Amino acid sequence: MTPRWTKKDFLGLEELTQEELQLLIAQAKAFQEVSLRPIKKVPALRGRTVVLCFLEPSTRTRASFELAAKRLSADILQIQPSSSSLVKGETILDTARNIEAMQVDILVIRHSTSGIPALVARSIQSSVINAGDGSHEHPTQGLVDLFTIQEKKGRIAGLNVLIVGDILHSRVARSDFWGLSKLGAQVTLCGPPTLVPAQMEALGAKISYRLEESLPQADVVIALRLQMERQQEKFIPSLREYSRLYGIDLEKLEKAKPDLLIMHPGPVNRGVELSPEVADGPRSVILEQVTNGIAARMAVLYLVAGGRAADRSPVAPEPSPKPVEVDS
Repeated sequence: MTPRWTKKDFLGLEELTQEELQLLIAQAKAFQEVSLRPIKKVPALRGRTVVLCFLEPSTRTRASFELAAKRLSADILQIQPSSSSLVKGETILDTARNIEAMQVDILVIRHSTSGIPALVARSIQSSVINAGDGSHEHPTQGLVDLFTIQEKKGRIAGLNVLIVGDILHSRVARSDFWGLSKLGAQVTLCGPPTLVPAQMEALGAKISYRLEESLPQADVVIALRLQMERQQEKFIPSLREYSRLYGIDLEKLEKAKPDLLIMHPGPVNRGVELSPEVADGPRSVILEQVTNGIAARMAVLYLVAGGRAADRSPVAPEPSPKPVEVDS
């Protein structure tokens, strides 16, 4: 049986099945070559309007979504928080409903409060894509990481993936955990006891507080940024102490597997999570994650729009990419 994408929205990896995750990865792979063309466009979303509503600072995710939408030939509207009616007291739901009244198709939302994209999705008919909400999930970054691991390792099932850092405040860590575990990887969460939620062990993650014990078994390491802006109290003694115990440098890598993959969702605090030699070294695929972000977000935009294609007029007379088929 061939899985098909049927969801109106894309809100988190926790709610997706293994088959849906595989479909997303396969569709991202199908779009990968578009960015290598002299003319980097396909007409898949011509006539559709994508609204980028980023109510929290972002560089990579916003740019990646904008390029993804443009390469699918969509029309794009950007909502700037400083110049929107939100600063006048309008609620996010009223903002979303007013935007939808302009006959838009997809609303991409990034918000500092967990659950806002899901709340908006329940309130409007347009599709909603979660571009990161509070400390809940960052599902498109999770998809980027899954796609990159699949590309570099050829598989996800059976791999030992070590996620190191500020697990408590990281929406990327949660999306990565759900996606990796559903696809058969063993996930270990490592960091200071104050930054690793113990309840994650009940969900199937291994918990470690000693990087030197976990690193030698890892096939993939995903280092996370210390999110000082989300920490309401002091969770670590100092950055120097954190770097000494949990920062990855060449000395710590001496006991790691030679084919270890080193990842980071960015931005990297050099000298804290990763030393410059590691961040720029041969095992690092950080820039490849950024490149893959466009194909992954093209896949999400395309599948979400395609799931609603039955009640829409044709996108364009030109042939569009066909949805990929994944055997389950």
